[in-house]
Amino acid sequence: QLHTPTNLLLLSLASSDFSVGLLLVFQIVLIDGCWLYGDIMCTVYQYLAYVITSASIGTMVLISVDRYVAICYPLHYSTKITQGRVKICIFLCWICSWIFQSLILIDNVKQPGRYNSCVGECAFVISYIAGYADLAFSFIIPMIIIIGLYIRLFMVAMSQAGAMRSHIAAVTLRHSVRAKKSQVKATKTLGLVVLVFLLCMCPYYCVALTGEDNSMSASSAAFVICLFFFNSCLNPIIYAFFYPWFRKSIKLIFTLQI
Repeated sequence: QLHTPTNLLLLSLASSDFSVGLLLVFQIVLIDGCWLYGDIMCTVYQYLAYVITSASIGTMVLISVDRYVAICYPLHYSTKITQGRVKICIFLCWICSWIFQSLILIDNVKQPGRYNSCVGECAFVISYIAGYADLAFSFIIPMIIIIGLYIRLFMVAMSQAGAMRSHIAAVTLRHSVRAKKSQVKATKTLGLVVLVFLLCMCPYYCVALTGEDNSMSASSAAFVICLFFFNSCLNPIIYAFFYPWFRKSIKLIFTLQI
C-alpha cells in the first residue's frame, strides 16, 4: 500500500536527507578545526554535499507539483502522475543536480585543494557568477515554484469549501467549521514550508554572496553551514510525519505487527 508515486518522491527526499545527515559527521570534523582526510576527500565531501542538497530541494519542488495535481486535478491524477513518470522525474532531478553542481564546482573538482592556505584546511570557493547561478536555481526559482503552487492549492481548497457550503444547506454550520479548519491547516502548511526553507537557506546565501564569509569566525561559519543542512532534518517532519497514515505505517513496522 505504500508503493505510490507520492511515496516514491518521499523516498527520494528521505534518501537525500539521510545522506546529508551522514555528511554532517564530516562537518563535525570541520568544526573541530582541522581536516584530516586530504584534499581529494575534501573535494569529494563538498561536492557530494552540494549535489545531495540540490537533489533534496529539487525533490521538494516535485512533491509540490504532485500535491498540486492531486488537489487541483484529482480526476486526472492517476493518469498524469504514474509511477513510471515519477521515477523518470526523480532520475532527472538527481542527474540535473549532478550536472549543475559539476559546472558550479568545476574549478574545485579539477584541482583539489587549490584554495587551501595551509595544511589541514578544507576550503571551497566558487566565483560570483557561479554563486548567483546557484542562488537562482537552488533557492529563488524553487521558492517561487513552491510558493506559487501552494497559493494555488490554498485558493482551490477555499473554492471547494465554498462550493460545499453552498450545495449542502442542511449542514451549513458543520461544514463552515470544517472549511475554517481546512483553511487554517492549509495556511499553516504553506507558512511552515516557506518559513523553514527561508530560515535555513537565507543565512547561507546571504553570507556567501556578500563575501562576508572571509571575515566570519569559525564558529559562525559552522553555524551557518549547519543551519543550511538542518533543512534536511526538518523535511521528513514536514513532508512525511504530517501524514496520519504514514505515522500509522511506521508504528506497525516498528512494533513488528507486519
